[in-house]
Amino acid sequence: MKGDADPLAAANATPRCIARSKRTGKPCTQPAMRGKRVCHMHGGKGGSPAGPTHPNYKHGMRSREWVETRKAVNELAREARELEALIDADWDAPHILDNNSRVVS
Repeated sequence: MKGDADPLAAANATPRCIARSKRTGKPCTQPAMRGKRVCHMHGGKGGSPAGPTHPNYKHGMRSREWVETRKAVNELAREARELEALIDADWDAPHILDNNSRVVS
């Protein structure tokens, strides 16, 4: 052993599970999983990877990436409609041709 360090000190110093019992209200005494707030019995091992590897993955049309893509496409379509409206409004305006066949508004 290294020096006089208590071998269980590191194990006892780990963060504890934050789950509480419904019946007694007492906290769980198990150590939390690394990077999680709960122990393996309260869901620390759970979770599946996001995306197509998830067992409940359907089609991804509501994924964050697709939502952002749809927003960008809708914004471009909105801008195109606004430009088209401006062009139509300008086209419908009376145009006067000067002597050199140039349009004068």
